[in-house]
Amino acid sequence: MSAAKTLMSASAVLLVAATTPALAEPVMNDIKAKDSLICLVSPTAPGFSVPNSTGIFQGFNVDFCRMAAAAILGDAGKADIRGIGFSDSMKTIVAGEAHMASRSITRTGTRDADEGMVFVVTTFFDGQGFMVPKSLGVSSAAELDGSSVCAEDGSTTLLNIADWFGAQGMAYRVENIADKTARLEAFFSGKCDVYASDVTALTADRQLAPNPGDFVILPEVISNEPLTLVARPDQAFEAALFWGFQVMLNADKHGITSANIDAIVADLADQPPAVQRMFGADSATTDMAAKLGLPADWAYQIVKQVGSYGEVFDRHLGVDTPFGLNRAKTPNAAAADGGLMYPYPIR
Repeated sequence: MSAAKTLMSASAVLLVAATTPALAEPVMNDIKAKDSLICLVSPTAPGFSVPNSTGIFQGFNVDFCRMAAAAILGDAGKADIRGIGFSDSMKTIVAGEAHMASRSITRTGTRDADEGMVFVVTTFFDGQGFMVPKSLGVSSAAELDGSSVCAEDGSTTLLNIADWFGAQGMAYRVENIADKTARLEAFFSGKCDVYASDVTALTADRQLAPNPGDFVILPEVISNEPLTLVARPDQAFEAALFWGFQVMLNADKHGITSANIDAIVADLADQPPAVQRMFGADSATTDMAAKLGLPADWAYQIVKQVGSYGEVFDRHLGVDTPFGLNRAKTPNAAAADGGLMYPYPIR
C-alpha cells in the first residue's frame, strides 16, 4: 500500500472515531435528570409488594427498587414505586414509561428476545404450584383430573398447566382471568376448583382470602421460575442493577447488615480484603463507581439503606413473617449453604 493510501486509511479511521458517539446511556441519564427512578411492582402481593396504611409500598420486591435508587441516586427514597398488573408492567417498560420492574416476572427465551426490555439478574428462584380449598378434599395435584383452574392471562402459568396436565393425561378447564383481583374473587367464591401460580405468589395470595385457613397449597412444584429484574435496555443501568444486587449478596456472605455496616466501616482495617474492597475509600467499588457513573459510596448506601440479601429475605419472607420461609431450605439460600445465590466478586 502506498504512503498516500496509508495516510488516507488512517484519516478515515480517525474520522470514524471522531464521529462515533459515546456509548448511549439514555436510561441512566433520564434517572439522573429526573432525580427519580420509576420501578413497577405488583399492586397486591403480600410479602413482595403491598402498600402500607399511608400508601407506601413495602416488600421483598420493593426493596430491589430501593436498592437501585440507593446505588444510582444515593437515596433509596427516590424510587418511585408504582403498582401495576402483570402484562401491563412489561408493556410499560417496552413503551419507555418506567425504568425497571421488580415483580414476579419469569425469564424465558421468548421474553428475552423482546425488544425494549432486558432481564438483568434473578432475585428469587421459584416454581409453579396449585392452591385448592380444603373443602375440595384433595392432598395432591394428581387428584385434580377434570378440575377448573384459575390462571393469569399472559403468564407462563398457562403453558406450565398445559404441559403438566398433558403429561399426566388429565383433563382440565382454564378460567383465564387477566385481572388479579377478579381472578382471586373467582377462586375464593368457588368459581374455580384450583388457583395456579408461583408457590410464593400462592402463599401471598392466600393471605388475601377472607379466611386463609380455608385454603391449602398442594405439595407439587411443576416448573422452574427464575424471577428476574426487568429493565429498559441501557448497559450502564443494567450494570448498576446487576452489581448492586451483588453487593447485597456479598454483604450477606460476610454477615454485614444495615444494622452493623457503620461499625464495619469504622473498623475497616480489621476486615477481610473483600470487605475492604467493597467499602474502602480506595476500593474496587469506587473504581467501579467512576466507570458506571455511580456515587463513590454506592455500595455503602445500598447496605445502609436497604440491607443485605439475607436481611431483606428475612424481613419480608422469613420464619418470623406470615410466610414462615426458612431461606436455608429454599433455592434462594447462599451458595455456601447449597443454594443458588452465588455472589460475584467486587473487585
